[in-house]
Amino acid sequence: MKKQPIGVFDSGVGGLTILKALRRELPHENLIYFGDTANVPYGGKSKAAVTRLSLAVARFLEDSGVKLVVVACNTASAQALPALRKHLHVPVVGVIEPGAACAVSVTRSRKIAVLGTQGTVESNAYVKEIHKHLADATVFQQACPLFVPLAEEGFAEKPAAELVAREYLVPVQQSKADTVILGCTHYPILKNLIARILGPHVQLVDSADTLARSVRQFLYAKKMAVSSGKGTVKLYASDAPDKFTRSAQKLLGEKTPRALLKKLHYEDLHG
Repeated sequence: MKKQPIGVFDSGVGGLTILKALRRELPHENLIYFGDTANVPYGGKSKAAVTRLSLAVARFLEDSGVKLVVVACNTASAQALPALRKHLHVPVVGVIEPGAACAVSVTRSRKIAVLGTQGTVESNAYVKEIHKHLADATVFQQACPLFVPLAEEGFAEKPAAELVAREYLVPVQQSKADTVILGCTHYPILKNLIARILGPHVQLVDSADTLARSVRQFLYAKKMAVSSGKGTVKLYASDAPDKFTRSAQKLLGEKTPRALLKKLHYEDLHG
């Protein structure tokens, strides 16, 4: 069980921020990453569609022999986690619980803002999780749907990204939150821009770092962690694998094997 790989999935390149954090936290682990690039983004889709897509990818990872599935997608974590835990035979870790716990631990004013996709915001998953830890917290949510295509297309450093970010972040600034959760795994790609606009008095909670630490704690607690050797990375994409490979190498800062194209039969699954 220890030597089996960890499976990680997201709708596209955003979850690579979590893959990079996992490489840092767990350098000895073998990792399989699936980017569902044929269906990106998940954020504007219905709960039924997100669940169906997530189950298809997660079942592929399970069939590939992983010991753990990491849902590196906030929308999938918010809408599909119960179904994934019900239907899979391996443990499933989502991104929302560790992010909410981290935000609660660092906020001083008890005012927390969540930046997320439309689907994550509408689910109120972060609000519910934050209130489990801090019942009197004030939680403001801001949907930022354009952040995903900006990240996917490599526009994080372009002027267009700053124009969009400033528009989205005005109400966040008005909320006077001192802690802001980057509630989509694409958003850490724009972390420097968001930090610059919000200023140094606002603490950003990076979903990549918090989830990677949570996975590490889980594996060691369950005695499932690998503690020696150099881990490997295998990449899959449901569309445009060459483009995905280039994005992966840029975001990870290392040479990776070419992503393999894997088509999934989503219509055959029932969530």
